[in-house]
Amino acid sequence: MIKTVHSLELKKNRKREGLFVAEGPKVVGDMLGSFLVHALIATEEWFSRHAREISLLDKEELWTKEAWGKVSVTEEELRRTSFLQHPQEVMALFQIPDDTELNGVDPSRELCLALDGVQDPGNLGTIIRIADWFGIDHIICSKETADAWNPKVVQATMGSLAHVHLHYTDLNTFLTTVADDVPIYGTLLDGNDIYSTDLSDSGIIVMGNEGNGITESVRKMVSHRLLIPDFHEGKSAESLNVAIATAIVCSEFRRRR
Repeated sequence: MIKTVHSLELKKNRKREGLFVAEGPKVVGDMLGSFLVHALIATEEWFSRHAREISLLDKEELWTKEAWGKVSVTEEELRRTSFLQHPQEVMALFQIPDDTELNGVDPSRELCLALDGVQDPGNLGTIIRIADWFGIDHIICSKETADAWNPKVVQATMGSLAHVHLHYTDLNTFLTTVADDVPIYGTLLDGNDIYSTDLSDSGIIVMGNEGNGITESVRKMVSHRLLIPDFHEGKSAESLNVAIATAIVCSEFRRRR
């Protein structure tokens, strides 16, 4: 069991098995009912407190076909299995949903995020939490973007993966399919001040790579160039962290509603 769980730290193994790892009562609890469960690995105390939730899994047939089911472990066994420095009673293996189809994505009716090569797992996890907080249901990720099912990303989302749909695709191709009247926003150094620019309730917000920003090919498809202004000219930080920039942009869009 331990060997199998630890193997899921690597993307190639997650892809082969179709499984990802979540840990802790908050993260696992939020994901129960949203993803098919392959295994619940927990202490007897956790199982006894969550008997009702587990019975619902059985009733609603939310286990994978080859599920391990309930795996009771001691705190020491959990520690040896966990990716966390301080394990918290429970960890679970969930089935990775199929992200090949862009089902439900309609930027003409809602605000969507697009990530162009965001690499850091912590940033990606935080961006997913931000999307959840600001009611953005879909994130379209370029194939160069970090894997959302990486254990570090899953933990950083704090359960928001259960509420936000992730879609991995060729971002350039996807943007070419967007209708001409759908705004595509991007944060760029030569953009217009976001605080004095008209913003819509729908469209696509593109956020770029931590070091290089939005790629040239995607930049050409941005119809509305935005700038988060620097209020401490000459003395400020060189740039904003992409997750922080995403929070600022999403907040300003929602503030206008």
